[in-house]
Amino acid sequence: MGRKLTFVVLCGIVMYLAVDGRAGGQAGRGGMRGVDSTGLVPLCDMGADQMYKGQDGGLYGGGQNGPPAGHAAAARKELEAIRPLDGEGRPSDEGKIVLMSIGMSNTRQEFEPFKELARKDPKRSADVVVVNAAIGGMDVVAWAQSRRTEWGTPWEGAERRLKEAGVTVNQVQVIWLKQAKINPAASGEFPAHAWELADGMLTILQMAKQRYPNLRIAYLSSRIYAGYAATPLNPEPYAYESAFSVRRLIVQQMGGDERLNWDSAKGPVKSPLLLWGPYLWADGVKGRKCDDLVWLREDLARDGTHPSPDSGAAKVAKMLLEFFRTDSLARSWYLPDGASTR
Repeated sequence: MGRKLTFVVLCGIVMYLAVDGRAGGQAGRGGMRGVDSTGLVPLCDMGADQMYKGQDGGLYGGGQNGPPAGHAAAARKELEAIRPLDGEGRPSDEGKIVLMSIGMSNTRQEFEPFKELARKDPKRSADVVVVNAAIGGMDVVAWAQSRRTEWGTPWEGAERRLKEAGVTVNQVQVIWLKQAKINPAASGEFPAHAWELADGMLTILQMAKQRYPNLRIAYLSSRIYAGYAATPLNPEPYAYESAFSVRRLIVQQMGGDERLNWDSAKGPVKSPLLLWGPYLWADGVKGRKCDDLVWLREDLARDGTHPSPDSGAAKVAKMLLEFFRTDSLARSWYLPDGASTR
C-alpha cells in the first residue's frame, strides 16, 4: 500500500510539472518559468521573412523597427501641436507639457525611477512635468472596465496624481502606456490572449483621449523578460507575445481603423497617435542583436515577474530616459532645444 501510494504521488507530481510548465522551462498551460532564456527571437531582431506563429518581424511589421514614412509624417504633425498649456488647456509661456504613465505594477515600478531621473535631467525642458499614474494591481481589464476599488477607479487615481503634481487633465499631451493581463493563459493560446490584450488597450486609449482632450501621442511598450517567473501571473511566452499586442494596435491605426482615428480631418478623433516607446524585451541572458540589452536573474524581483528596484526597474528607467532624449519622434517636446521640429 505504501509503495502504491508513493508511486501515485510521484506520478501526480510529474503530471503537475508537465502541465504547469516548470519542468525544464517547457511551455505548458502555466507558461515557461525559471529559465534564463527561451530561444524566442526578439521582435526587433526578426526580419520580414521570419515568422512567429504567423506573425512577421519588426516593431512596425515587415521587418521594420521604425514607422513607415506616412506614419512618421503624421506623428511629426501631432508633435508640432505639443506646446506648454495652462490649466484650462490654452497655450501659455507659463504652461506645462504633461507626460503621464498608465499601467499596472510593473509600469509604476519602472516609471517611478524614470520620473526621478527626469526631474534631475539637465537636458529636460522645464515645461515638461512627469506624472506616474500607473497603479499596482490594475491590469488592462481594471483600466478598461474602470474597475472601482475602495480608493476609486484607476482613472480617479490618475486624477489624484495629476492634482498632486500641480497639473490638470487639460495639460496631459503625452502618455506612456504599458499594460498586461493577469493570468493571460486563461484567455487561450496565441494569438487569442494577445488580441484580447490589444482590445483592452484600445479601450484604454479611447478612454484616455476622452479624459485628456489635448492628448496627442501615446508611446507604447510591451513587457520585460519573464522567463524567471515563479507564478502564472504573466510568465513567458506571454510577456514576449505582448509585443504583438502593441504592434497590432499601431498597425490597425496605420491601416485607418476608425476606432483609433487621431486625425480630425478623417472623422471623430477617438485616440492619440500611437508610436512604439522603448522595446523592453530581450531573451534573458542571451539578450538581443538590436542592442546589448540582457535580463539577468538579479534584474527581477523574487517572483521573477516584477523588476527588482535597484537593477531591473533602474534599467527600464534609463531606457526611457534615453528614448525621450534621443528618439526623433520624442525629443522635440522633451528637450528644450528640440523645438526645431515644431
